[in-house]
Amino acid sequence: MATSAVNAGFLSGLNQHIFSNNHKKLTVELTNPEYAKVPELAEAWAFISETLSPKQIQRKVDQYTKPVSKFNNKFRGLKGVREGFQTLSHDKFEGYSIDIKQNHPEALGLDTVNQYTGYLNVEKLGKHFFFWFFESRNDPANDPIILWINGGPGCSSTTGLFFELGPSSINSTIQPVYNPYSWNANASVIFLDQPVGVGYSYTEGDQVKNTATAAKDFYVFVELFFQKFPEFRGNKFHIAGESYGGHYIPSFAAEIINNADRTFELSSVLIGNGITDPLIQYKAYRPMGCGEGGYKSVLDEETCEQMDSDYPKCAVLTELCYKFQNPLTCVPATVFCEKKLFGPYDETGLNPYDIRRPCDEPGGECYSGMNYIDEFLNSEYVKATVGAEVDIFTSCDDTVFQNFILDGDEMKPFQQYVAELLEKDVPVLLYAGDKDYICNWLGNHDWSDALEYSGHQAFESAPLRTWVTNNNKFAGQVKNYKKFTFLRVYDAGHMVPYDQPENSLDMVNTWISGDYSFGY
Repeated sequence: MATSAVNAGFLSGLNQHIFSNNHKKLTVELTNPEYAKVPELAEAWAFISETLSPKQIQRKVDQYTKPVSKFNNKFRGLKGVREGFQTLSHDKFEGYSIDIKQNHPEALGLDTVNQYTGYLNVEKLGKHFFFWFFESRNDPANDPIILWINGGPGCSSTTGLFFELGPSSINSTIQPVYNPYSWNANASVIFLDQPVGVGYSYTEGDQVKNTATAAKDFYVFVELFFQKFPEFRGNKFHIAGESYGGHYIPSFAAEIINNADRTFELSSVLIGNGITDPLIQYKAYRPMGCGEGGYKSVLDEETCEQMDSDYPKCAVLTELCYKFQNPLTCVPATVFCEKKLFGPYDETGLNPYDIRRPCDEPGGECYSGMNYIDEFLNSEYVKATVGAEVDIFTSCDDTVFQNFILDGDEMKPFQQYVAELLEKDVPVLLYAGDKDYICNWLGNHDWSDALEYSGHQAFESAPLRTWVTNNNKFAGQVKNYKKFTFLRVYDAGHMVPYDQPENSLDMVNTWISGDYSFGY
């Protein structure tokens, strides 16, 4: 899930920068001739200072009641050797190791397949990444591997496991419910909690603050995973995810294909309702909220006109972020664009992940079912069974979110990595539920049309055709040129597998079969 930067947790964190001696350096840097050419930047910092006045901050904090885990205090003391785990290291990756254990299917009742949990350890930095692996229900020896990551930044991939596409969901009695449309129907699936501090992952040292750093850890995890499971190295390997995965996946995939000594190959990537090219995607907030995205307008005419007026300044700030890619230029773009273009929708009380519905849990993730997952994964029995080493599990960690936003990561461009993947013949699927607002289908359609790569003109001119599933359902629209595909999914919000479980499984099975045009 993506999270809006306009929340008290973020504002409080940025407040520490604005009203501290550390911010004086940024103030001085605003006199840099390059920055001085852009008056909007100084105006944006003035806007931030005004927005983040102590009085404003306190008002936001008073409204913000969701508990936040204390990042450095949420893990248990290690005992040195994890009981029931096997440890694997490799000379190629000094300082890294992977601990893994097999869990009996009946222990939690999630599925009958072989399943494993464990940690990737970065000893020198005290980082520990949790993962959960389910083999395919069909033919694990030959079926593809899909590695799934959720977004946020700061949301656990176990939310994808239990809320969207995994073998079981969790009901209101905190019991597993079998999912017949799990993505492990025809593929083995890994769920990785990353970056550190997310879900069952934790750190004893510094926190990861940007996608580029997270990419390096991700690559090592995949290498060590295949060292542990060499029998799967020859299987096709896909990376899938959603939301902030639009940042993660292009960067992570580029990290893989640019490692010449890798021991595995990347078969494709799948990005659902991602945020990849903010410059283009933020422009889509106005039409999506104002009735041009296939759903009625949820904003009044005056608000829509104001959003049109505010976008040019957002664009200037975002272009500056694209050019310099540092906190000084990217944080103002984040705050201004979120406040002016996402903020009006946020004030409606509607679910940012589904424009059709109110937010069930204002200040949280808007789905009460997320609380069931938290309760299940905080059970001492569940933690003991999977070998989790955190005291408190939270679906989305605000500390991780703040770190990424304060580093300027959200507004940076990642579409160039998608172009690189396509130029190196790696298939890319962008799918988008058409009732999502926060990473809506209009923005994803627009940035894919604008992507600069050798097939740009052919892809842009390709028509949107009706997507008909293998069960003869009219499920959306598809646009394709060779190995680049955009898929609009009808009547789905931000989390396509949650809203359209049967159709999402059909989508995945079609894609991993190599039918990149979806029947055309």
